[in-house]
Amino acid sequence: MEYLEFEKPIEELNKKLTQIKTLGSEGDVEVRETINDLEKKIKDTRKNIYSNLSAWQKVQLSRHPNRPYTLDYIYNLTKNDFIEIYGDRQIKDDKAMVGGWGSIDNQTFMMIGQQKGRNTKERQYRNFGMANPEGYRKAKRLMKMAEKFNKPIITFIDTPGAFPGLEAEERGQGEAIANNLITMINLKTPIICIIIGEGASGGALGIGIGDKVLMMENSWYSVISPENCSTILWRSWEYKQTAAESLKLTAEDMIKNKLIDGIISEPFGGAHTFPEKCFTNVKKAIKETIKECQSIPIKQLVSNRMEKFSKMGVYK
Repeated sequence: MEYLEFEKPIEELNKKLTQIKTLGSEGDVEVRETINDLEKKIKDTRKNIYSNLSAWQKVQLSRHPNRPYTLDYIYNLTKNDFIEIYGDRQIKDDKAMVGGWGSIDNQTFMMIGQQKGRNTKERQYRNFGMANPEGYRKAKRLMKMAEKFNKPIITFIDTPGAFPGLEAEERGQGEAIANNLITMINLKTPIICIIIGEGASGGALGIGIGDKVLMMENSWYSVISPENCSTILWRSWEYKQTAAESLKLTAEDMIKNKLIDGIISEPFGGAHTFPEKCFTNVKKAIKETIKECQSIPIKQLVSNRMEKFSKMGVYK
């Protein structure tokens, strides 16, 4: 397990706990009471730290290398009943964007999302979760397929942004994302969008138009990352913490500004510490949300979706 700077007190306590358990197993020493005391102290320390997280600390958690990624959620939610579909039928298959059919408790969904990598090789293979135009065109193809078969869509958003390379711009990055926006706003099937980690800029919005947009508690959603915002405003990354607070990018900020529809809670310790609990919370949220969406006639659902996004950014 890797620990962030503000998690160091938990790391020290876990080291002590491991040492005590080793002492108890190797020696003839009764350590049960000490173990109980340490476990309680770890639990209390986690609660104290995670109850008072800053916006920048939540950004750090959203990028934690042990945090569950899109395929982790998909495989756990579907119990490996997932059939991945490849390619955009124009250029190639984009490994940063994954998607396919999967079922949750006998309900079939089209599942789409950005996928990051765990190690250097995987990160390069997945292009650090930054999709090219063909990734967004693949997502659009799968969405239209879901509409054709009258199946709901779930998107998992986790990207530092759409790939900004020259070749991506040459192949129409902006056009591909814009095309997805107009497609998703008109799709005649329920859409649930879940921000599970980073939700940056148009790269996130390219699969982020839904009837219900939900955020994991320790994720973020913004037009720009704190580092890039700091660089533009102060010509340095040093003010990234100030930028994170000013951008109002946390789930709590998003719900206050009526830009999302709900927050999926994470246990004290975050999704990287207790992934199974998060999988359970996400599954519960999906089942409740899809039930609500399917109770609305499809024409009204699309109309509500258009109205919701049209109201965003309006100021009186």
